This record gives sequence, structure tokens and C-alpha cells, in this order.
Amino acid sequence: MNETDIVDMYINQGLSTYVIAEKFATYPNKIRRILKKFGIEMKDKSEAQKTAIATGRSKHPTLGTHREDAVKLKISEGVYDNWQQISSEERKKRVDKSKNQWYNMTEEERKELQQAAAIAVRQAAKDGSKMEIFLWNELTRAGYDVLFHKTGLIPNDSLEVDLFLPAINTAIEVDGPAHFSPIWGEESLQKNIKSDAHKSGLLLMGGFVIIRVKHTTKNLSEKNKRDVLENLIAELNKIKSKFPSKEKRYIELEVGQ
Repeated sequence: MNETDIVDMYINQGLSTYVIAEKFATYPNKIRRILKKFGIEMKDKSEAQKTAIATGRSKHPTLGTHREDAVKLKISEGVYDNWQQISSEERKKRVDKSKNQWYNMTEEERKELQQAAAIAVRQAAKDGSKMEIFLWNELTRAGYDVLFHKTGLIPNDSLEVDLFLPAINTAIEVDGPAHFSPIWGEESLQKNIKSDAHKSGLLLMGGFVIIRVKHTTKNLSEKNKRDVLENLIAELNKIKSKFPSKEKRYIELEVGQ
């Protein structure tokens, strides 16, 4: 058994200790001991899993798997709880690792990733945000008549609202992070703020209730969505029970709060 070949297989060829052990008819722990003797840092669990998937030794844990919403919610809550419990040092370590992965990409890989992101942004703008679609589906399932991207509420104005419930004269706007942070630059942020204020004013003067769902979180989890849905339905039930007076027709709900 040539130990330098083992090091080459692990470092340069990207083979796992399991695959190398099979080639030499031995066991993975022996391969690990040889690598440690040469001062080779072992791959963490995530990297080892990627190698196992790439070589076909393991299947992708989620690819092609269908999960019910209740299962997704439990997974989301578990990930959220785990993130809340890790130390600031560990968070920094994970952030730094992500940055290093970006810096280690080739120019071509970066361009491909940026192009994919640009396509996703355009698609989201065309089809509506994930939160919009989620609320539309769930409110419809709950028995509400919901119009998606409704126009024509204000005469002689091209104003469009994300979701509209005609039975209770209520407009729902889902405002993503770009409405509160200069993601696309300060000029774009100020334009969004002005546009939101204009839209809210027109709707309120038109006698409508407006509910703004403020999506300020960077990542949208199943728990986030379910929490907002629960709070939103509670507000809609209040409106159905008694249409609010003018000073109470502007309502804000925040994702993650």
C-alpha cells in the first residue's frame, strides 16, 4: 500500500476515505490514520457528503423527494432553532467559508451564478414572490376569493395590488427586502418608498383596507410563511367581523416577528 498514492487520491483526485479503502481492500479508519500521519486535514461532514454523492456512493438527501408542508415546517423550525443556538464564532466561520467558496470560484463559475440569480429575480418579478403565491394559494384554500395582481381599483390609475379580497375591500401588499434596504442602491430604495406611500394613500382614500406584509428577512422559511398566514387570517377575520374605521385601515405585518 503506497501511502503517497493515498494522499494523492484524497487531495488531488477528491476520493473519499471509503472509496480509497475499497481500492486497497482495507477499511476507512486505516486510510484516515495514514492521512493524519501526513498532516492532512480531514474533510468535514458536509464535504464528505458531497464527495459521496459525486461518486455515487450516496444518494442526494433531498433531490426528487416530496415532503408534505407539515414536514417542511418541522425541518424549517429545526434549522431556525439550530441557527439561533450556534455561537457568533461559529456563524462567522460559516460566513467566512461561504465567502471563500465565492473567491475560489473561477470567473466563469461566478458569471454562471450571477446569471442564474438575475434570471431568478426576473422570474420572481414576473410570477410574483414566493410569499405572494403562498398567501394566494393558502387564502384561496381557506375559502377566500383572492384576486392576484389586481388592477383597476382606482379610476384613471394603473395601480396594481399584489392580492385583493373584493368581499371585504382589502388589498394585501407583500413588500420584500428591496422596499426597506438599498439592495439595488439608494436611488432604487427611495423610489420604492415613494411608490409604496403613493399606493397606500390612493387605496386608503379609495376606502380600501391595506395590509402590508413586510418581508425583511433574508431567507424565507416555512415557519416564517406559516406565522404570517396565521396573523394575516386573524386580521382578515377582524375585518370580516367589523369593517375598520378610516384611522385603522392601514395594517402592517412583519415576516419573522
